[in-house]
Amino acid sequence: MAFPISVTSPGRRRLLRGALAGGAGLALPAGTLFAVPGARAAERLAGGAASATAQGAAVLRALHQVIDYPRILDDPLAVPIIGPEGAAALQAAADRRAHGLRAFVALRSRYAEDRLAAAVARGVGQYVVLGAGLDTFAYRNPHREHGLRVFEVDHPATQRWKRARLQAAGIFLPPWLAYAPVDFETRSLAGELRRAGFDAAAPAFFSLLGVAIYLTEPAVMGTMRFVAACVPGSEVVFEFALPAARLAAAARVARERSMARVAALGEPWLTFFEPDALAGKLLDAGFREVEVLGPESANLDYFSGRVDGLRVGESGRIAAALV
Repeated sequence: MAFPISVTSPGRRRLLRGALAGGAGLALPAGTLFAVPGARAAERLAGGAASATAQGAAVLRALHQVIDYPRILDDPLAVPIIGPEGAAALQAAADRRAHGLRAFVALRSRYAEDRLAAAVARGVGQYVVLGAGLDTFAYRNPHREHGLRVFEVDHPATQRWKRARLQAAGIFLPPWLAYAPVDFETRSLAGELRRAGFDAAAPAFFSLLGVAIYLTEPAVMGTMRFVAACVPGSEVVFEFALPAARLAAAARVARERSMARVAALGEPWLTFFEPDALAGKLLDAGFREVEVLGPESANLDYFSGRVDGLRVGESGRIAAALV
């Protein structure tokens, strides 16, 4: 059943603080977890700061664990990894009431992990998390007994920040995990994966979640061509956004607010795709099969029967492409 108190009630505020601090109240300043508005992403990353959008996604995954029931994604590490320092950001996310965005962030991870489970069942033994942020899959890997290796790919600054967060939360680095530091716009994904121990002669599963909209289209399609050149049986799951012209007025306004917020943090949305056109580009790149999960199917398969009305909106899509 759903929590019987409102998101903005004092009881819910205590619940959020307690989830992060084991019951101890916190009074952290707003913005503790998030980057300073106006700072460009490249400047922050060069200076050792983490991606603001990676931090925001982590907060929404944690919030899903605290206030939504039943959960779409069960992630017992989502709250510990953001730590007590994330209390103010967690409460701010609850106060914004961005239910559709929170639902989509949970959905994209759940869908990727469902597809990964099917891939492991057919013999895939490598999982590459592109733009890993604070994703926790590697540290709760349910397929470790099947020998699944996990490669986390992200900007070096974000990886350093993540490892500090893991240490602070007491989350150990498992032996099946390897880090590959990559700036998708400037560095070779193939080279960095090879240095991390990736086996190019074996099939692999890739996820690119919360990343594609912040890259240029050439960078996105370059990554897709890399995956398409992998061993048959490989697969990639990623999410993308529709062009604004495809959205209803209310959805367009909501998206513009989100875009303005992250643009102010130096991480503007850059790339949008029409689903049919994208599918064609993926097939031309060498994939043999493409599936796009839209909101109607997503809400039916993952959100039906809920009493809290949690659903995904119309802006985002998730694609799965098989080699």
